[in-house]
Amino acid sequence: MMQKRYMSIWFSTLLTDWIRIKRPALKALPLVFSDKAANRMIITAVSHEAALLGIHQGMPLADARAIVPGLEVIENQSHKSEKLLKAIGEWCIRYSPLVAIEEDQGLTLDISGCAHLWGGEREYLREIVNRLRGLGYYVRAAVSDTMGTAWAVSRYGKTTPIVKSGEELSALLSLPPMALRLSPLASQKLIKLGLKTVESFISMPRSVLRRRIGEESMERIEQVLGQKQERFSPIALPEVYSARLESMEPIRTRKGIELAIEKLLTQLCAHLKKDGMGIRSALLQSYRIDGKLIRTVIGTNGPSANISHLFKLFSLKIDQIEPKMGIELFTMDAAKVETLDPRQEALWMAEKGMEDQKVCELLDRLAGKVGPQAIQRYLPQPHHWPERSIKKVDSLLEPLSLPWRTDRPRPVQLLNIPEPVQVSAPIPDYPPMLFRYQGITHQVKKADGPERIEREWWLEEGEHRDYYQLEDAEGKRYWLFRSGHYSSEKTSGWFIHGFFA
Repeated sequence: MMQKRYMSIWFSTLLTDWIRIKRPALKALPLVFSDKAANRMIITAVSHEAALLGIHQGMPLADARAIVPGLEVIENQSHKSEKLLKAIGEWCIRYSPLVAIEEDQGLTLDISGCAHLWGGEREYLREIVNRLRGLGYYVRAAVSDTMGTAWAVSRYGKTTPIVKSGEELSALLSLPPMALRLSPLASQKLIKLGLKTVESFISMPRSVLRRRIGEESMERIEQVLGQKQERFSPIALPEVYSARLESMEPIRTRKGIELAIEKLLTQLCAHLKKDGMGIRSALLQSYRIDGKLIRTVIGTNGPSANISHLFKLFSLKIDQIEPKMGIELFTMDAAKVETLDPRQEALWMAEKGMEDQKVCELLDRLAGKVGPQAIQRYLPQPHHWPERSIKKVDSLLEPLSLPWRTDRPRPVQLLNIPEPVQVSAPIPDYPPMLFRYQGITHQVKKADGPERIEREWWLEEGEHRDYYQLEDAEGKRYWLFRSGHYSSEKTSGWFIHGFFA
């Protein structure tokens, strides 16, 4: 089993860095964020320059202004912190698929098996830190076997930020109690007792230490040392079927994007075929150097692990992927999968099976060009009432649960809602001689009916319908009905409901 490795990234001045990116004129000025607490304004975030002047988080704004009269203050933006961390965390997915938001303005990355792609942990850490600083954020980062140790070293460490496996305790000995994420009360107790470093109390008997700092703080110590598992909650869980491709050089050409898609599909489909699964929906994510993420989605009418076919679907959308300065990472997720028909491989070489597959793939390509909404499949349902007699299905492979009705002709196009028409009929129960629909008068040449369809009284109340098949002078055929019985006391309602081929 691969040894777990974690990276903790600490944004010590997250909000002030963010506002300076938006407003460069604030750079190098003492800057704070404030928000209302009870009946006064409290400092919620402090820039490095303001901290050097004695201003700290939790200080009343009035006191801070007394210290620095020209202090720059941004009000009521403290809620932005979590949104910012989530957005930066999503950006960091280019370095690891597992990113979590941690306490005290930070992120934790599960970097197990990732660092070698950048030449090792030192180069990997340097790459991430330099990129974030280049974006305008001042960060510190550390790597360790445990999340707790990485957290401690990123905030309080003064030597190497990379802790070798098994050396967590050695890296913690010189750090203050707060580095173990103990409660403020527990940390204060230890410092008052003269235990100002981890080394001064970590060797105490657990029973003695537990009485001093409490059960919760003891649990924190066990997590930091890797003696107890710590919960890791990533902001986005990777799909079961997923592939990643890092680019040694930024990709800027269509040919480069095509090669990347082909390699990702090869990885993904190999995994899918092994499990007997096929793609119904796939998501390609292209991470650009400028931080923009481009999402490209394809869908299929039936499960497919055919690389050539899936590549054609993506190729229809490559023009939408604008590389600009270059794409540094591609990921591909099988967002929706279904079991492949076990007969599919056998049928692949047979003529009929090839034709069936070609139809499915043709529909996929058409959907990629004109949109999936243009292709719809319907199956019969056990209802006589026309609106309920069919259902829309997503898959071409969904079998018929009952046969299509053939004893009565039905229109190839059924209106979602019947539309009213004006009708002239010689005798109430006779077919119409003519009808007017959307401003056009249709002279009826042939007619058949009526066919009475009773309303499903156990589902809803209402009148029956008497349907007629009508053909006009141009040879066009329509499906009209009269709602309810004819009555001299009211005008019968006539409606058009469908069109025959």
